Amino acid sequence: MASPSKPPSEQLLNNSHQTKVLKFAILSRLLLLILTLLWRTLLTPYDTSAPLNPACLNNPSPSPPSPPPLLPSLASAIENGVVWDSVFFVRIAQCGYEYEQSYAFLPLLPACIFILSRTVFAPVVLLIGHRAVLALSGYVISNVAFIFAAIYFYRLSVIVLKDPNAALQASVLFCFNPASIFYSSIYSESLYALFSVGGLYYLKSHANNIAVFWLALSGFARSNGVLNAGYFGFQTMHQAYDAAFLKKRAFLALWILISGALRCICVFVPFITFQAYGYYNICLRRSSDEMRPWCKTRIPLLYNYIQSYYWGVGFLRYFQLKQLPNFLLASPILSLAVCSIIYYVKSRPEIVLSLGFRASVEEKSSMAAIFSLKKSHRSNSPQISEKYSSRRQENHNLKLRKITSQGVGAAEFIIDRGSSEKLGYASASILPFILHLSFMVATAFFVMHVQVATRFLSASPSVYWFASLLMTCPSMSKRWGYMIWAYCCAYILLGSLLFSNFYPFT
Repeated sequence: MASPSKPPSEQLLNNSHQTKVLKFAILSRLLLLILTLLWRTLLTPYDTSAPLNPACLNNPSPSPPSPPPLLPSLASAIENGVVWDSVFFVRIAQCGYEYEQSYAFLPLLPACIFILSRTVFAPVVLLIGHRAVLALSGYVISNVAFIFAAIYFYRLSVIVLKDPNAALQASVLFCFNPASIFYSSIYSESLYALFSVGGLYYLKSHANNIAVFWLALSGFARSNGVLNAGYFGFQTMHQAYDAAFLKKRAFLALWILISGALRCICVFVPFITFQAYGYYNICLRRSSDEMRPWCKTRIPLLYNYIQSYYWGVGFLRYFQLKQLPNFLLASPILSLAVCSIIYYVKSRPEIVLSLGFRASVEEKSSMAAIFSLKKSHRSNSPQISEKYSSRRQENHNLKLRKITSQGVGAAEFIIDRGSSEKLGYASASILPFILHLSFMVATAFFVMHVQVATRFLSASPSVYWFASLLMTCPSMSKRWGYMIWAYCCAYILLGSLLFSNFYPFT
């Protein structure tokens, strides 16, 4: 029996489920490795320039040539996998930021590659060479980070869904997500997933300081990590409302607003610092004629300029007839994400329209606990319940008595809802995830290269929670489960085939 000192969400954590998630995460990484090696063996890559390694531009004097590796075949096999964006990450880890367009790739992954290659894998340089060691470090970082991300994903899912079985189902889907090839390659997706999902887990576990640090690191891995500041904004909004209007404590509300603003700023700091670093290297100590155009703008954002100038990213700029295949490639993940949003909006319109302020008595108490309010459910409930009729409270108590036989966890977390289909996914605590996903879907469809949506949305927990609902809810057809798994398997096979041989995927 779980310790009574633990919060109910922690009591629901299932050690056997966590072990299963760990096994599935490792199995999925091994599967991707086998598929990648298989496709590389059977097919000839479209571009065979991956092993090319010119001297670093910032090296003032050419260094003497290093001796050839003792295992050249192994070194070549590792370096052949450095394709697409992996080339940039490995190059930055080796030579730093040499070109303007390289600043589109944030420094967390290259920094981790640099450190690991100079410490743990330093003795292997003689065997496979320096660049292969950098690539090997990148592979290890991405795959290990994904395994930990899967564990945190399960823990976060348990806290939010209050259902270990649904959390397990969603976590397994995450392990075999359609963008899996990028989580096993030298890409920043794994580190971003680890620090964003892990940060949200700590946020839900009342560890705000740790959450700030982890979510800030997610902004050091990928630019969309700054959007995670919105979770603190949502938290602050509800805490300040409760303090000002329910507890009638204006000073406390002001303090909550200041604290929340500081946390949001902390999440932004790594990304802003990196932009300042780019400005320092490219713009300062140059005459007006030598400055790049973005250096002269009122707010000199290097990242936005690079995305627009080098890759043509911009509002509706990708809406061209020739890009129709890419829209079709991204349509499954976009459709699933849009359906998850529509389902939630239709299920709880009052929650969405009021941004969670019109939640029921029980949901208000649950949200207060989830978003780190210090009071317990029992102490907060009477203050909130004064705004509701006694008849509604009696109805809720009757529901609790009916489900007592299902166990303490179910009775603790059951909410006032119209049907059993709203268990977990339609609770008010899902709302910030839906708002976050909505913004990302709109950005992926209208602004970005749309084919990137598959991996751009692959770290969004609510997509997997909704997919789990489709697969497990009794009122849903079983064909949804088959379709979802067929989609994941097809994109794993297709992605590992195309990506590993330097053909465009996403």
